[in-house]
Amino acid sequence: MLNIPVENTTTEQLLQDFKRGVLFTPNIDHFVLAQRDHEFHTAYLAADHVVMDSRVVFLLWKLRRLSFKTQIAGSDLFPLFCEHHRNDPAVTVFLLGAREGVGEEAAGLINGSVGRPMVIGWYAPKSGFELDPAENARIIEKITQSKATVLAVALGTPKQELWIYRNRSKLPSVGRFIGIGATLDFMTGRQRRAPVWLRKAGGEWLFRLLHEPGRLFHRYLIRDLTFFYYLLLQWTSNYKDPFENH
Repeated sequence: MLNIPVENTTTEQLLQDFKRGVLFTPNIDHFVLAQRDHEFHTAYLAADHVVMDSRVVFLLWKLRRLSFKTQIAGSDLFPLFCEHHRNDPAVTVFLLGAREGVGEEAAGLINGSVGRPMVIGWYAPKSGFELDPAENARIIEKITQSKATVLAVALGTPKQELWIYRNRSKLPSVGRFIGIGATLDFMTGRQRRAPVWLRKAGGEWLFRLLHEPGRLFHRYLIRDLTFFYYLLLQWTSNYKDPFENH
């Protein structure tokens, strides 16, 4: 898909295959950023698993009879991952990101759901932390001391993908890294998700826009519209990776 390789898999198969490495779930905004930000694109190329998050792209691809086996929404995937590993004590999770108090609440919900202390650490860094070497070092230390084997990063895009890319090698005890975006806000009810019927119709973006117009207007209605231009280029065999010579 443009300059990002995307796996054509099912949710069940992905949960079986994701034993180590980095997992990203790109939506339309990710594909657009991957045309403009070289480091973000590199982070995606370095990921071990990349699966289709966008319902809109999934439905567009069906129109060409080149359908993905399934859409795997990032907001659904993390809860499914936790459920899949409920009886595996080797899977322990650290939650990085979201607002103060959200990680702790989400940890209680997850641990109650799976019936064991799966989430063993959480931390909500302040805005701009990634530019503070001392704070970044403290975060690395917190994750290392927790001995978690899975790191779920809820910092939003592109921050979470870039943070994982830059810091993965500093966390050798962590076997799996997942970018989870707003998943913790959805799990704790801090943010409403679109009804299931609207998600299946590809309208979740509209639901979010109506609820957060100030934050999402430019992203959805200006920046992300360029995705359809890039997609047309790909479908007509005129697309060129802007970073192919880097």
